[in-house]
Amino acid sequence: MAQAAVAEIDTSWISSSPPSYDRSMQLLQENCAPVSCSTKIEVSINPSLSRSVSRKDFPIPPPLPDDSYYRRYHLQKVFSVTRSCGSHAGYSCVPKETVNTWDNLFEGGYLADVCIFTEDGGVIPAHSNVLSIASPVLKNLLKQQKGKSRHHSFSITGVPYDAARVFIRFLYSSRYEQEDMQKFALHLLVLSHVFLVPSLKLVCTQNLEHGLLTTDNVIDMIQLARLCDASRLNLLCMRLILKNFKAVSKSEGWKVMRQSNPKLEQELLESVVEADSQKQERLHKIEEKRIYLQLYDAMEALVHICRDGCRTIGPHDKDLDDTMGPCNFPACKGLESLVRHFAGCKTRVPGGCVHCKRMWQLLELHSRMCYEPDVCKVPLCRHFKEKVQQQSKKDEVKWKVLVSKVQAAKRAVNAFSSAAVV
Repeated sequence: MAQAAVAEIDTSWISSSPPSYDRSMQLLQENCAPVSCSTKIEVSINPSLSRSVSRKDFPIPPPLPDDSYYRRYHLQKVFSVTRSCGSHAGYSCVPKETVNTWDNLFEGGYLADVCIFTEDGGVIPAHSNVLSIASPVLKNLLKQQKGKSRHHSFSITGVPYDAARVFIRFLYSSRYEQEDMQKFALHLLVLSHVFLVPSLKLVCTQNLEHGLLTTDNVIDMIQLARLCDASRLNLLCMRLILKNFKAVSKSEGWKVMRQSNPKLEQELLESVVEADSQKQERLHKIEEKRIYLQLYDAMEALVHICRDGCRTIGPHDKDLDDTMGPCNFPACKGLESLVRHFAGCKTRVPGGCVHCKRMWQLLELHSRMCYEPDVCKVPLCRHFKEKVQQQSKKDEVKWKVLVSKVQAAKRAVNAFSSAAVV
């Protein structure tokens, strides 16, 4: 249709001399019909080639997405939504493109007004506004140079060029490569402390905690952690030293520290001794609680034997009855043999036989824990109740302490069992 329309237009006047105004208007009127703005839009190049287009011929556009659609799909796919803590708590939606923009700004150095010189001769371009916002130390440093020149410069010494570049990049976009962090974690920790960048210090501590902290470098790490005021890293180093002291004491770092920092060596040794004593005390308390719990079980088994008569143990010269189930009292078997010995021993006097002496002590302990001596079937329960009045105050205190600890051990076990069930 377009070729036919072009063929209908008279083009003979183009190659001739310029037409007059009247001739031009005549040609326009003959070849181009006016466009109407009514309901039907008339598009015509030649009256014979006119066609009508209605509004209903155009497709209906899709509806615009509402807020729920935007939040559900756009935010979850494009933005990284993180919860921020602090006095102004809220959500921070930072799109990946924005982070890339800041990264590209650092990489390109567009309109950079700061030159950062490193110790090995490297130069890093940067922007004073970004550095001032990211670090209060750099803000004061650049403020001192204000008015002297349009461009600012300062030096970062003690670290290689690549480590300084990773540090400056982090100030822009909070990005870093994992291989760079593994290589320059210690340098970045120092820079984060010197220039007061707590977010980078936290990142360095986390990376050192997961894989970078070993027995070979823990001595260097703990000294650096104390210099950089990294309390968590210092705690992790102390735990590693106390746990693997033999391996750490044989490392090169320990030998160097012994010469350069004897105070730290003395402190670590005292910590190891204190941790060892605490461990021994803890083990002693565990063993003590175990003994008190065994005594309580023996008291219960003693009442069970004397009151009910255990039928699953039987005489010492006969086999157990297979039809009977196991006894519910764990100390019943051992205590039953002790009772049989006590009943048949001819030197039953206190102190005459070791086993009998232990039995005398168990009987006296039971009498002090028994609250029903009149109906109790345990032998000599009432006898020991009367004997209490004849004992010295010192012995009485010892027995009270023993009874309280035995009862406390049982209460602790019961509380732990109840918590486990819940």
